[in-house]
Amino acid sequence: MSDTTRHDGTPPDFAGLSAVYINCTLTPSPQLSHTQTLMDRSIALMRSHDVRVTSLRAVDHDIAPGVQPDMTEHGWPSDDWPRIAEEVLAADILVLATPIWLGDKSSVCTRVIERLYALSGQVNAAGQYIYYGRAAGCLVTGNEDGIKHCAMNILYSLQHLGYTIPPQADAGWIGEAGPGPSYGDDGAGFDNDFTNRNTAFMTHNLMHTARLLRDRGGFPAYGNQRRAWEEGQRFGYPTIDGHTPVEP
Repeated sequence: MSDTTRHDGTPPDFAGLSAVYINCTLTPSPQLSHTQTLMDRSIALMRSHDVRVTSLRAVDHDIAPGVQPDMTEHGWPSDDWPRIAEEVLAADILVLATPIWLGDKSSVCTRVIERLYALSGQVNAAGQYIYYGRAAGCLVTGNEDGIKHCAMNILYSLQHLGYTIPPQADAGWIGEAGPGPSYGDDGAGFDNDFTNRNTAFMTHNLMHTARLLRDRGGFPAYGNQRRAWEEGQRFGYPTIDGHTPVEP
């Protein structure tokens, strides 16, 4: 088991962990994505610690709108989400990356979150919601204010679905307001210490959290099991008088 509590400056062993990065740019491959440029720095850091990383651009895939696991069962002719979902559910870490448009995350990012939500009613082997035991974070790029606003929305959504959000689980870069270079254009943003620090902290904290969760068999399974609640177990939840636990 990895020692994730050490304070001697020696990094823990992150080998065996896996991560999925979903780029929610509006730009299809093979065109340049500034969001991908920042993602790649975080990905390189994970890979340097032997984390297996998969990266994809959502816009390159036919992801149908909706909040069901497979939208071909609900009137859509095709849907790539079920295959993407398999990769997401096989990973210890999920990172959503998005540009800022009109002060908010991209429409593609909204669709990805909606499709993540489509699986939120499923449960894991412990009876918890399916995303329990996994860590998540986000990256944001743009030429207008809104990094924290986007991160607030994305991270709230991910934790609501069941992901564990570590400290400082967001990072980003924005250029001068208005038209101008985006992240990576002629090296723009590469020497920004604030972005580099936050990206490094986010990446390491995701690995630390995923390692803790993996080594301990996931998030503790007590008081958060949907099936047990539906079967009448109340885990000591008090009655309206505030004293007597509800009996199963």
